[in-house]
Amino acid sequence: MKVALATWNGRISPVFDVARQLLLLDVIDGRVTARREEALPGDEMQAQASQLATLGTQVLICGAISHSMAAVLAGKGIRVIPFTAGTVAEVVDAWLADALPSAVLSMPGCCGQQKRCRHGRAGGGGRAGRPWGCKQEQT
Repeated sequence: MKVALATWNGRISPVFDVARQLLLLDVIDGRVTARREEALPGDEMQAQASQLATLGTQVLICGAISHSMAAVLAGKGIRVIPFTAGTVAEVVDAWLADALPSAVLSMPGCCGQQKRCRHGRAGGGGRAGRPWGCKQEQT
């Protein structure tokens, strides 16, 4: 499986739509078998999505992402795990442990400790072009 992480200074990039760097991992049987860095082109949504698809990305782990960008990636068959924060090492370890999404590795203000967030569900989030909001279920 190919997993891409949008990175910036050793951490998950806070906003995918303007990210310029990826860490691409080949993961087999819960182990990273290869890793390499890749550049993302400009800020054109289709170019970024096409680059991810060309690299064979199956999963993208990133910070905030606009609804429109997430929809383009979904159309290319790429699963997005948004609103992730932390160091690259922490996030890779959590991915390998099948522990994402995680309240501990969520962006500040996202879900808190309630673990009831519905990231990436159809119909949830902000308007096209804006980062998805966190939709918590009412109790």
